[in-house]
Amino acid sequence: MKKVGLIVNPIAGMGGRVGLKGTDGPDILRKALKLGAIPVAQVRTAEALNLLLPLRDSFTLFTGAKKMGEETALRCGYVPRVINGISSSFTTARDTQRIARVMRDEEMNILLFAGGDGTARDVFSAIGDTAVVLGIPTGVKVHSAVFARNPTAAGELCALYLREQAKKVCDAEVMDINEDDFRQGILSAQLFGYLKIPYRSRYVQRLKSGSSPDEKYAQEAIAASIVESMDDAYHYVIGPGTTTRAIMERLRLDYSLLGIDIIYQKKLVGKDLNEAQILKQIRGRQNMLILTPIGGQGYLLGRGNQQLSPEVIAVVGKANILIVATPNKIHSLKGQPLLVDTGDQDTDRLLSDYFRVFTGYRDSIIYRVKH
Repeated sequence: MKKVGLIVNPIAGMGGRVGLKGTDGPDILRKALKLGAIPVAQVRTAEALNLLLPLRDSFTLFTGAKKMGEETALRCGYVPRVINGISSSFTTARDTQRIARVMRDEEMNILLFAGGDGTARDVFSAIGDTAVVLGIPTGVKVHSAVFARNPTAAGELCALYLREQAKKVCDAEVMDINEDDFRQGILSAQLFGYLKIPYRSRYVQRLKSGSSPDEKYAQEAIAASIVESMDDAYHYVIGPGTTTRAIMERLRLDYSLLGIDIIYQKKLVGKDLNEAQILKQIRGRQNMLILTPIGGQGYLLGRGNQQLSPEVIAVVGKANILIVATPNKIHSLKGQPLLVDTGDQDTDRLLSDYFRVFTGYRDSIIYRVKH
């Protein structure tokens, strides 16, 4: 019998829709709960586990206790071996690290962990590159290359690995950022090390890359084109990123580089908004949503902008999404599609289509978006 490990960070991703840009630390978690945050990690983990059900008789599933894996496994129909002991009602990095070490000692064939960059960092600090792992993306910050593209891809790749149909293993970067700086609009990622993951390019996400200084001219050209075409009848929801920042700068408006802002008649009417605040502003109105993909990875939705939820997308409408990206950013994708991972499969399927991408002043291309 093979052995599969599962660790779920039950609070991962809870800060996304409420605009907190992460849930590292008990104070932020309490604030997220006060704002109405709901858990998402268990649901997304179940999407991956369900794809392993046809193989469940061929492996033993080891999980963390209760919300750290056991509850999700039981709901999916598994009878897991549980690693007991959680330090308190709020799970901590120490819990993840301890469970990871036990699973390493039990010689898992593969260890699945559900969370974000902080969880990946915890797993790395506990076991280094001594085991094969794979991240199920459930966090707000998912810059590291150790994650599958989405929970479904995690389940599919894990199944291929267990069947020995995906034998290649590679070293993937573990990155993390300081959340306090992130909330102040400062994004500075640090490399902490490498974890070993099963690798097939179509299933795993690429490492996030930043914009190069020579992209500024292209960003300004895109901004000029977008501002010129703005219609005063519409509310413009502006996603995070340096390319969208250029739009705000051209309008001489304050902005949140890593948050969600709203413009109406070329004036700022909402800054750094959470999901509820966005919905309040746009319901019953004509809206446009302006997005730019994450460099290197190509994600439009589901990475650092969970405030733009499936509910927000439904109100805006697929036809009212504008995508902006510099030519360098498009070229860096090497023909790979732009990606969406909203947490709702129906929304992801709806957005899997060809979109116009604005790449310069009155210049655009048609590019594929995929879930």
